[in-house]
Amino acid sequence: MNRYLFGILVLLATSLMGSSFAVGKIGLSYISPLLLVGIRFTMAGLIMALMVRSKRLPASFKDWTKLIIIGFFQTTGVMGCIFLSMRTIPSGETSILTFVNPLMVVILGTGFLGLKYRMSQWLGVIVGFVGVFVTLGFHLQLTTGSWLGLGSALSWSIATVMVKKWGGLFETLVMTAYQMLFGGLLLLLLSMVLESPHLVINATSLGVVVYLTLMGSIVQFATWYYLLSRGDPGKTSAFLFLAPFFGVLSGWLILGEQIHKYVYLGGLCIFIGIFLVNWTKVTKKLL
Repeated sequence: MNRYLFGILVLLATSLMGSSFAVGKIGLSYISPLLLVGIRFTMAGLIMALMVRSKRLPASFKDWTKLIIIGFFQTTGVMGCIFLSMRTIPSGETSILTFVNPLMVVILGTGFLGLKYRMSQWLGVIVGFVGVFVTLGFHLQLTTGSWLGLGSALSWSIATVMVKKWGGLFETLVMTAYQMLFGGLLLLLLSMVLESPHLVINATSLGVVVYLTLMGSIVQFATWYYLLSRGDPGKTSAFLFLAPFFGVLSGWLILGEQIHKYVYLGGLCIFIGIFLVNWTKVTKKLL
């Protein structure tokens, strides 16, 4: 892929990812967390399913099951944890914790994809996790919101490995559409089971849902899966560091959230860690 096109697509995907945190937090004032993301991804999935109805769909129950599993981790797990996390911690902090996932991809890629990473990349993983510790205020007494933020990162890294392993079975837009649809339906089910759903309909809540459905879901995921399918999962995922930058920036601009000095230091450590992971050659293990 042309590097300039790659850069433009990375900026598009990560800016949409980051801004979705602040926009989503506005929505939490009107819609309960799981219901909000359930509506968002069910609508996005239905729209995209109609768009790809003429494309090649999975031919077997086994392949449909794989799409459901991807949707469970990529949409249900990630987005459920993110929006529950933002009830108790700032959206900027949630975005930083969520996008630790490139460092987790390195660990999972070694175990499940047979990728071999050099010492400098493992150093990057260590530095990155130190950055998480610093971001959380130099203490290990994690709050529920912090655990949920890290849970979203773990779920996303699992989904990344699955997309790299199974993504070749599906057309990118088909996979994007149905993983969002299945994940969204699971979120609606969890909303009925785990929370007392509430919904206030007004211009603001409708605007939030429309933005998150069209830009924060359809455009974001289609672009990201396209990038992921074109390169190594660890190196491509490393560019996700840009997303928490946009997340913190949008939280400050839109929500007026205060940014503590140690968050900058932690973010710098995470950046260094992801830089080390991203700019070192990755090779396959010899069998």
